[in-house]
Amino acid sequence: MAELVRVAVIQDCPAPFDLAGTVAKVEQLTAKAAETGAELVVFPEAFISGYPKGLDFGARVGMRSPQGREAFRRYYESALALNSAECRRLGAAARKAAAHLVIGVIEKDGGTLYCTVLFFGPDGALLGKHRKTMPTAMERLIWGFGDGSTLTVLDTSIGRLGAVICWENYMPLLRTAMYAKGVEIYCAPTADDRDTWLPTMQHVALEGRCFVLSACQFLRRGDCPGDYDAIQGDDPKTVLMRGGSCIISPLGQLLAGPDFQGATILTADINRSDIARGKFDFDVVGHYARPDIFRLHVNEREMTAVSNSIGALPDPFAE
Repeated sequence: MAELVRVAVIQDCPAPFDLAGTVAKVEQLTAKAAETGAELVVFPEAFISGYPKGLDFGARVGMRSPQGREAFRRYYESALALNSAECRRLGAAARKAAAHLVIGVIEKDGGTLYCTVLFFGPDGALLGKHRKTMPTAMERLIWGFGDGSTLTVLDTSIGRLGAVICWENYMPLLRTAMYAKGVEIYCAPTADDRDTWLPTMQHVALEGRCFVLSACQFLRRGDCPGDYDAIQGDDPKTVLMRGGSCIISPLGQLLAGPDFQGATILTADINRSDIARGKFDFDVVGHYARPDIFRLHVNEREMTAVSNSIGALPDPFAE
């Protein structure tokens, strides 16, 4: 396994509500990142086919409007099904780039949308996924909840690769579960472009003694459809998301970013040996843990609405 790995973080925007147009843009950006020699390419949260910042989908307490239902229908139609030709195109883009691809998508499964991260290998295979376990605030109106079965950390040729989405990074127990899985390259696709996001990412890197790659969109109102009814207004120059993507070392040092200037591709050469150097004095689930005082139980069962099992379900937390 190579110790030195070049990684790339994409800061750009999709073609909102346009699945074909967004997949084509992913292909172009992945190829462009590969030209830098990147072996890992990370895209922002909900890149396919958009993070609908500023929209309310016509919802009030006890009320939903016909216009809001139509907005959701359009969003649903632009989402990605995992058994689709568009998903296979993402795998083909990774294969052509000979790189691992980590990308935030809106996943369509039955009648529900999930904010999901997909992992593709350099051979184009879909290696796994992570569904956001806790959508934030109004996100709960349009996205379902993931369960513990997709707390994914993958053994790859570039290291142990995982993803935690946006404000999941503020869930200490979820982070602890990922550290316990030995995550080394911790991807953090997000829609949070505030000044407070960077110190959060530095904290995660220091806490987990892992590399953190955070990707956020740079999105203007003019990148969205003309009838995009955002609260921010209709001025095409209005910035809806201003980026702030970054790459951070296991000791919290900035290797690239943050960038708030526009669309860009951030790259850095990471040295996996820095992980062991960092854990010399801090391993949050190892020599710095106190399991005699604190213990975390994680339910990684897939939780489905309909089960055909007979009898009572076992207690997932039973010893």
